[in-house]
Amino acid sequence: MEHEKNENGLLYGASVTYEYEGNLYINMTNQCPNRCDFCLRQNSSGSLYTNNLWYQGGEPTREEIWGQLQKRELNRYMEIVFCGYGEPACRWDDMMWLCDKIKADGSHFIRINTNGLANLLTGRSAALELDGRVDAVSVSLNASTPEGYDRLCHSRFGLQALPAILRFTATAVLNVPHVRMTVVSTMPKAEQEACRQLAESVGADLHVREYISD
Repeated sequence: MEHEKNENGLLYGASVTYEYEGNLYINMTNQCPNRCDFCLRQNSSGSLYTNNLWYQGGEPTREEIWGQLQKRELNRYMEIVFCGYGEPACRWDDMMWLCDKIKADGSHFIRINTNGLANLLTGRSAALELDGRVDAVSVSLNASTPEGYDRLCHSRFGLQALPAILRFTATAVLNVPHVRMTVVSTMPKAEQEACRQLAESVGADLHVREYISD
């Protein structure tokens, strides 16, 4: 099968990298252990920021992703961000390999946007591996209790999910210069405050991000 490739970063029918507000984003995977009610991927295969983020017929290898990054002038970007339609921690080892490649290329600022479930996905304390590789981590919190998280995010890990997210974040705080947790703006104010207290209990800041509906 011939996969679509061009100078715009299309590979396997999707954008591997895309630019937004001065940052370069890396679309690692379609995979995610959650089915969050508010997630854009529930409604569309496109994006507000690029043509398409949904891989078809497979996902790029880490070498193919690195090949796409080498076509960019990485020094142009304020941050290089692992994000996309899926959860980048589903390809944790590939992401760490890419972080090493990026850091070897220059003093680039690397951020990971994640649901914080890397410990359960990898079976180890994954946040320990961020030391020296990653400059910032943004963890989706989205609920202040395990039951609330399960109702909203429908994680395959059930009630184990939120405690694992908090453990991951607490370790990340000790290994990464900038760590924050996030909630969506549609959350009730009382729940936002409960999430703020929870984030602060593990040493992270809380950021309220605008809800994107399409």
